Amino acid sequence: MHRWWNGLRPVSWKAPGWWKEVGAFLLVIAACIGWRLAAGPARATAQPPVAKPAAGPRDAGKPAGRPAVAALVNGTAIGWEQLTAEAVARHGDAMLDSLVNRAIIEQACARQGVTVTAAEVSAEIDGMAKRFGLPRDRFLELIQQERGFGEKQYSNEIIWPMLALRKLARGTVQPTPAQVQAAFESRFGPAVKARILVARTLDEAKKLRGLAVAKPEEFGAIARRSSVDVGTASASGWVQPIRRHTGDAAFERAAFALRDGEISDVIQVADQFIVLKCEGHLPASGEKLENVREKLVAELSEQASRAAAAELFRTLERQAKVEKHLDTASPTALSPGTAATVDGAAIPTETVAAACLERHGEEVLEILVTKTLVSQALSRQKLAVEPDDVKQEIDRAARSLGFTKQDGSADVDAWLRRVTQEDKVPMRHYIDDIVRPTVALKKLVGPVTVTNEDIGKAYEATFGPRARCRMIVLDSQRRAQEVWQLARQQPTPEFVGDLAEKYSADPASRGLRGEVPPIQRYGGQPTLEREAFALKPGEVSGIVQVADRFMILFLEGFTAPMKVTMDEVKQDLKDDIHEKKQRIEMTRFFTYLREGASIDNFLAGTSQTPTQHSPPPTAGMPPAKLPTPADLLPGREPLLPRAESEGLARPRAGSRIGQPSPAGKPPAGGGVVPASLDAPAVK
Repeated sequence: MHRWWNGLRPVSWKAPGWWKEVGAFLLVIAACIGWRLAAGPARATAQPPVAKPAAGPRDAGKPAGRPAVAALVNGTAIGWEQLTAEAVARHGDAMLDSLVNRAIIEQACARQGVTVTAAEVSAEIDGMAKRFGLPRDRFLELIQQERGFGEKQYSNEIIWPMLALRKLARGTVQPTPAQVQAAFESRFGPAVKARILVARTLDEAKKLRGLAVAKPEEFGAIARRSSVDVGTASASGWVQPIRRHTGDAAFERAAFALRDGEISDVIQVADQFIVLKCEGHLPASGEKLENVREKLVAELSEQASRAAAAELFRTLERQAKVEKHLDTASPTALSPGTAATVDGAAIPTETVAAACLERHGEEVLEILVTKTLVSQALSRQKLAVEPDDVKQEIDRAARSLGFTKQDGSADVDAWLRRVTQEDKVPMRHYIDDIVRPTVALKKLVGPVTVTNEDIGKAYEATFGPRARCRMIVLDSQRRAQEVWQLARQQPTPEFVGDLAEKYSADPASRGLRGEVPPIQRYGGQPTLEREAFALKPGEVSGIVQVADRFMILFLEGFTAPMKVTMDEVKQDLKDDIHEKKQRIEMTRFFTYLREGASIDNFLAGTSQTPTQHSPPPTAGMPPAKLPTPADLLPGREPLLPRAESEGLARPRAGSRIGQPSPAGKPPAGGGVVPASLDAPAVK
């Protein structure tokens, strides 16, 4: 399959997925971590009693001289024993697998006399950073952000095993000329601009194809209404340009066989049925094979080497005799002893515990701090999470995700099987980490109100007209001014597309000649929305600055509103808005708790004193009276976006309709007047 197609599965808009149920608590954790990053806590100065040297696995990973507790939250202690047990319960199985895998590789290296030095590991990291065009420190920083690996863990758990397996696999495989040619065509060859419709069954796909063939100009609207792939449906069916040798061969042949505007027959790819519409053919880049052959050969050799190493490891794994004894669900999981043996060699339980603390200790401690803060808030408000509350929340989650019986009641058993078996979340962690904190914060926040204005905006955003624009994205104001001046001299879709293809700093808009998904009102991009809906067809916008990018819009027209009445969707919209507003208030409330807490984190070496001067909000307080993140964090960006409806009435600046200019003279209108809707662009 194509890279943009990986993982495609039908999704109902009424069943947004497992993430929706963990979202509330994850927002809290995000606020917690975001607060730490924004606040830049100082090093802890508190000096509690120092613990004696660790005597067992429950203290594994705690160096001698550390404080007796891992953290103090408003005077409540979180002990090392609790932290270690939680870290192993959450990550022990995965960490043990990693240690077993390394032991298998180490034993194979010992048998064959293979060694991998620290210098080789360091050189490999340097090489990988170079291939990504990054300095070493920046590359490692990204690894930390994206995968949670520090340099030590990345070296030990990823790079060393990879190099060892390569040596054991005896080198790399040289790619054939045909493989090099295929890689060249996939990277630099021609491509097809296309939209797609995706259906679950062949009959559904044939029906959609019939509608599209009858009205090809409505292909995008049909995709929005009926395609089961949310990602492409939300973009009116648009996909990244299709290239050869990047996925399913039949799919690629069908795409390249189409003429401009032509619609394909139904194509089956795995368990999906797809209809393609060709929106144009993009020529090859003009790059010559001899200029990039060396780079392509290196990349293909790397891929072949990885494949050979992976196959070798599967063989070693089958041959190894592994016995695991660690049971993370058992209260005696951390008893002294052996967690596993690999061909008779023991991996001690203490080693697993220490590895869990080193890799995941700070993350798990943040979860424990969060749960402690919520528990303390419940006690202050004389509230409690009862078993019936937990049951009702699980029932609600099951119903909201479509796990219902024939009589309409929640199919809790099916939902919990999904969570524990398919999503592999232990029941204890689902209840303790997701359900109970969600219930607690809902009680602490109290009711939230959904107004008619809220529903009206949601209706307009979902079913109202959208602005069909071409967009040029620039990475500097100077270049934006130059391109804007060119665009307003010849404001046509073709010319703006040429400019986007040549100058846009965004690969997606560059590849699609500036075409972007239609812009909706109240869609979370207020700056672009104000500009787009203030334009008339054929107008070029001013320069719109969003963060560190500078954008130029050309309006082609507006889509027709969808034929859905407010009465048909009002309740669904209200339920969705209520859930979103409730989550926002839950996160605000937790931010309030966090800012008002005294927290000494001895694992991270940080200390926080309360910064609030008012009592925390009480349960049932109207949402409008809850403090916003901006109120809590003066002088810093809010953790959540503020409502920007009042900004819709602000005057628009900088839009121009193209006017002809004499050759060699500045465009009519007085030259370039770059403008942002929020503030003038900074020179």
